[in-house]
Amino acid sequence: MRTSADPAIPSSLRSARSVGVAVAIASAVFFGGSGPFAKPLITAGLSPLQVAWLRLAGGAVLMLPLLVRHLGVPRRSPGVLVGYGLFAVAGVQVCYFAAIATVPVGVALLIEFLGPVIVLGWIRFARRKPVSRSATTGVVLAVVGLVFVVELWSGLSFNPIGLLFGLGAACCQATYFLVADSADHVDPLALAGYGLLVGTFAVALIARPWEIDWTLLAGDVVMAGHQVPALLAVGWIVAFSTVLAYLTGIIAVRRLSPQVAGGVAFLEPVVAAVLAWALLSEELGPMQLVGGALILVGAYIAQRAAPNAEPDLGPLQAADEGGR
Repeated sequence: MRTSADPAIPSSLRSARSVGVAVAIASAVFFGGSGPFAKPLITAGLSPLQVAWLRLAGGAVLMLPLLVRHLGVPRRSPGVLVGYGLFAVAGVQVCYFAAIATVPVGVALLIEFLGPVIVLGWIRFARRKPVSRSATTGVVLAVVGLVFVVELWSGLSFNPIGLLFGLGAACCQATYFLVADSADHVDPLALAGYGLLVGTFAVALIARPWEIDWTLLAGDVVMAGHQVPALLAVGWIVAFSTVLAYLTGIIAVRRLSPQVAGGVAFLEPVVAAVLAWALLSEELGPMQLVGGALILVGAYIAQRAAPNAEPDLGPLQAADEGGR
C-alpha cells in the first residue's frame, strides 16, 4: 500500500521509462545482429578485417551529418577520441569478427562480455585496490561459466585462435571501461561518430580495403539456407548494427540510467545466439548454455559492483556504450 511518503509514479514517467526500456532492447537486438549478419560475408570470401572495415566505414559515413555540431571536439579531446576509436571501436570489432570466423557467434560474444570481469582483475591485481565480495562472486561465476562454454575439461571444444580473439575483444572492451571516465565531457554522439572515423582509418591500415574483391558484394551469401544479396548483410551491419545500435543505446541511457540500460544490454548475447541459430544453424550445447548463463550473471554482478570498488569507473555501468 502506498503512503504519502511513497507517491505514485506519474504516468508520464512510467511511459518514458517504458519507451526507454523498449529502445534499450532495440539497441541490444541491433548490436546482437552484427555477428550473425557478418559471418556469411566472411564465409563468402571477405576477411574478418575487411568486414570490420566495411562496418566502420559505412557507419562513419552515415554519422558524418551528426558531427556537424561537434567540429570542435577533436581539438578539445583528441586523446579520448583516439583511445575510444582504437579500443572500443576498432579493437573490439576486429577481434570479434576474427573470432566468429572460427567459433560460433554466441561463444565469441559471451567471451567478449567478460570485459567487466577483466576490469575488476586489473583493479585488484594491477592497481592493488580492494574489490567487494559481490564483485568477487561475479568474477568467480564468470570464470566458471567460461570453463563450461569452452568445455575446458575436454581440451577446448573450439578453435583456440578464435577463443583468443574473443578474449582480445573482451580486453579491448575492458580497456575502454578503464579510460572512459575521461570521456564524461564529450557528447555521446560525437564520441560514437568520431570513434567510428578513427576506427575506420586505423583498420584500413591493416585491412587494405583497396584489395577487397568488390564483386563478392554484388553476389549472394547463404543465410537460413537461402541465397540473399550480400549487400543486404552489409546494409544490416552498417545501418542497424552500427548507426541505429549506437543511437538507440545513447537514447536508452538518457531515458533510463547507465545501470538499467547496461543491464538490458546483457540481452545482446542471447539475441546473437538466437539469430545465429536461425540464420546460420549454429547451436550451443547444454554445457555452453549453462556456461553462457553463468558468464552473463557473473559479468552483470561484476558490472554493478565495480563502481563501489573504484569510483572513477562510472562508465563501466554503461555496457551498451562499450563498443561492439
